[in-house]
Amino acid sequence: MNKHLIYNDKLLNLKRLSGDPQADEFIRQVFADAEKKKQLQQWMSGKSGDEHLNLLKAAFPGFAFIDKAADLPSWAQPRLMKAGAAFYARHSEIIMSLLGLLSLPYCYTAANGAMVLYLSELIRMQTTKRLYDTAVFVWEVMGPGAFSNDGNAYEKILKVRIMHAAVRYYTLQSGKWDGAWGLPINQEDMAGTNLSFSLIVIRGLRMLGYNVSQEDQGAFMHIWAVVGYLSGLDEDLIPENSKMAQQLDCMIKQRQFCVSRHGQELTQSLTDHILSVNKSKATANDILGLMRYLLGKEISNMLAIDAPELPAYKLTLIRTLNLLKSLKPQGDSKQNYRTAYAAFKTQNPELIKRN
Repeated sequence: MNKHLIYNDKLLNLKRLSGDPQADEFIRQVFADAEKKKQLQQWMSGKSGDEHLNLLKAAFPGFAFIDKAADLPSWAQPRLMKAGAAFYARHSEIIMSLLGLLSLPYCYTAANGAMVLYLSELIRMQTTKRLYDTAVFVWEVMGPGAFSNDGNAYEKILKVRIMHAAVRYYTLQSGKWDGAWGLPINQEDMAGTNLSFSLIVIRGLRMLGYNVSQEDQGAFMHIWAVVGYLSGLDEDLIPENSKMAQQLDCMIKQRQFCVSRHGQELTQSLTDHILSVNKSKATANDILGLMRYLLGKEISNMLAIDAPELPAYKLTLIRTLNLLKSLKPQGDSKQNYRTAYAAFKTQNPELIKRN
């Protein structure tokens, strides 16, 4: 197989018509039975624990994607996954900031895919809660030992996979969906989202002056590749290396990125949230200027992010401080993670009640 020809319009056009057949069939069957639907909703809202995944298997036997929810792909390398989690722990605070400043708005530029978020209204009407849910998911799957036997990454990912299938079901039932957009939460959009949480984050770190080695990039991309696989992403949309990831990102960007009113509204909800929770000395212009720098002028204009350019001296200062930060001794990654996650929960006390 010629790897340079893998990502083309023909392949990606097909991927737009494909969701997650196993999870979609599961939702169709469960939602046809009021009692089973209630049972699933109770499981989805239940607390995580060692036996929680087994409860689902027992309640809904015969579904391969549930039975194999904790099976890693054959190509998964535990050593790389551990290194990817350690990289996250080292940079968790800035990575979480980049999700809001870069990854999410990057996704909103893909107009057809972003329509799902817009139609569901959750991200616009409950922006804070939805962003916290996304943040908690990232914290949980990136935790040290999250993929061990007593870790809860498998369950967290399965919940997202089932939720995506439910959103797909409801969106198609709503009568508001246009088939020209592809399927809601289709394979191409899932691939783009996975890249925005991995490749695009690495890109953002480097733009902010962090020194990211090829080894660290490979490890971080690898753990997200595993998350993608367990989320129901087709293996031919999981790039084998950084070069292929860049190529897939370019293809999706060329095909899907454009100006849309709903993309701009989603971005407005996001920036309103970011500015409302900002406790730093940075002004609104500083924060939006940083977003424009990270996203680039073209994407920022598509999303109508209106702010003056970040002054060069501020950018130089940010980059210099971050470079020095990334050269510091790494410390114990488990301790780094615990301290940073505890700080995150302290800033967001409602999380403690809900998780």
